[in-house]
Amino acid sequence: MSASTVDSGGGGIQGRGIVKTFKARGNVLAGSTVQALRGVDFQIPAGGAASFIGESGCGKTTLGRILAGLEDYDAGTLSVNGVDLTSLPKRKRDPYFRRIQMIHQDPYSALNPTRTVDAILTDPLTLRARQTGRPKSWIAKRQREVLSLVGLEPEYVLSRYPHQLSGGMRQRVVIARALTVDPEALVADEAVSMIDVSLRLGILRLLRELRETVGVSVLFITHDVATARYIGADGDLYVIYRGEIIERGPTETIIANPVHPYTQCLLSAIPVLHGLEVPGADRLTPTEPLADTQSDAGCLFAARCPFATDRCRTERPELAHHGDTAQLHACFYPEQRQVVAVSA
Repeated sequence: MSASTVDSGGGGIQGRGIVKTFKARGNVLAGSTVQALRGVDFQIPAGGAASFIGESGCGKTTLGRILAGLEDYDAGTLSVNGVDLTSLPKRKRDPYFRRIQMIHQDPYSALNPTRTVDAILTDPLTLRARQTGRPKSWIAKRQREVLSLVGLEPEYVLSRYPHQLSGGMRQRVVIARALTVDPEALVADEAVSMIDVSLRLGILRLLRELRETVGVSVLFITHDVATARYIGADGDLYVIYRGEIIERGPTETIIANPVHPYTQCLLSAIPVLHGLEVPGADRLTPTEPLADTQSDAGCLFAARCPFATDRCRTERPELAHHGDTAQLHACFYPEQRQVVAVSA
């Protein structure tokens, strides 16, 4: 297959050694750099799911923007269906990135408030019709199809402006707009965090259903372990800390048996349903808050880890199967701990 031809077959999305560094701005920090991603490897199978979890500033949103073509990366390789995009000129890369659509966190700012839903969907569908040689009559038909796919009534929403819709309906319109280009993957970046709690499950269920009905892959980016578990129960969970993957494996394996102290701290922060659950016996908290001044030498979590040794502070552990573990992790002293709440 020619690299200039978009392959319609399966294969998924792969990243190897993705590096991204930002230069700080401002009078105080000008000239300094921030390492957002430090050689990240990942894989999203065709029609599958992968979830990235971590606290704010860990690099997960930067990775999502790179996948959607909204941000360049400094080093590494990114491939779609086996085609390495890194060596392609921008003109030949763009068709691949159009097939990886971003679902942004804020459905209120993601839609143009001066345009109706009809207009919002018409523009990308007009381009798609031109690309595929379809007649203009197909546009109106496809509008109704994608709105129905996301659980909206076309006759109700097409003539309305974004401000006339609820937050959940707006996010469904955002997803419908992404589907207009027949994407292979959706990058959902905290896609339910700004939606009313009562509506979140509907959006999460929709993302799961789209994997089955449309065959689209989903990369779910979140700090909420519960939502990552729901979306990617049959996929891999990537735990990212300061731009580095520190634990990776099947979602249920990591949640049930985390071995890296940082993962254990994240899972320990999940609220406990008092009266129905009891806290895990080994719950952890970091020894200190995250700070820009923490050293890059050794393990990146060493300054906050309650189990760190001198080796951790001077030597960087690699992501591998250290010890007898089912998942990959970057810790010299892996140990399973009961941090997740259990039924009372």
